[in-house]
Amino acid sequence: MHIPDGFVSPPVAAATGLLSAAALFISFGRSQQAFGVRRAPILGLTTAFIFAAQMINFPVAGGTSGHLLGGTLAAIVLGSPWAGTLCIATVLIIQAVLFADGGITALGANILNMAVIGVWVGWGLTQTLQRLFGGSKGRLPLAAGIAAGVSVVAAALACAIELVLSGTAPVAIVLPAMTGVHILIGIGEGLITGGVLTYLSTARPDLLPGEQQEFRGWSVPIVSIFLIAGVLSLFASAWPDGLERVAENLGFIDLAEQMRVTVPTPLADYGIEGLGPIGTSIAGLVGAAVCFAVAFGIAKVVKPNNA
Repeated sequence: MHIPDGFVSPPVAAATGLLSAAALFISFGRSQQAFGVRRAPILGLTTAFIFAAQMINFPVAGGTSGHLLGGTLAAIVLGSPWAGTLCIATVLIIQAVLFADGGITALGANILNMAVIGVWVGWGLTQTLQRLFGGSKGRLPLAAGIAAGVSVVAAALACAIELVLSGTAPVAIVLPAMTGVHILIGIGEGLITGGVLTYLSTARPDLLPGEQQEFRGWSVPIVSIFLIAGVLSLFASAWPDGLERVAENLGFIDLAEQMRVTVPTPLADYGIEGLGPIGTSIAGLVGAAVCFAVAFGIAKVVKPNNA
């Protein structure tokens, strides 16, 4: 659902950029109250995992693919939607700058849709469903899975509205098109989110908030992230994602090439020219490492005032 350059108008890009900047500023401040220094490695590992997982597009239907957005998963694992917003925004910024994934001019819109709306809808709905389910930790994967699926649709609706306000597509067509395809993608999001949380709650509870266990080591999380980024990414679906498919069907896909703003990088499109699959693996590993380093640094900066 990464919006490329050209899909949103300059006024919409500016407005969403200001809203996203404000959300990130507030998130930095509020994370000082919600996120402890002890969990700095968790923020780094979560951010690296989300980046790696987003490299894997899974097929849905009609020649369309989708990938994990990860907002709900990040917020639950980190125990804070504020930290979740910082996590997803970090991934989106690195993707746009180092990998030409998502437009530079559309970065504000992408952060608003996925790092703000996606995170907060997923977090809020998870908390509501948990109360309805009786608050049992055993029901958390189910609640978060449902919420994650809904969060994808919410982010897609926000994207559709931005396209309408930009004059890119008519509301009567783009709204149902974006909703329909992202309901299917949301099912995948929910299954992945629920599956990861089920694993963590049984095998690695030290990676979840509210647990008393000390952090039990880096080896398993790091190996998992490197396998996803360096190996499983090679098997990602080549079908266009939900937004690309809608853009193709509605005839505005060429706008992305007419106004493409890129930062010079050898890792554009998650590859290195001339290296084939090896280049994809290297790009994935570099991206995961950069995401971890940046997020770990952020966690140190936003440490609680009383730490």
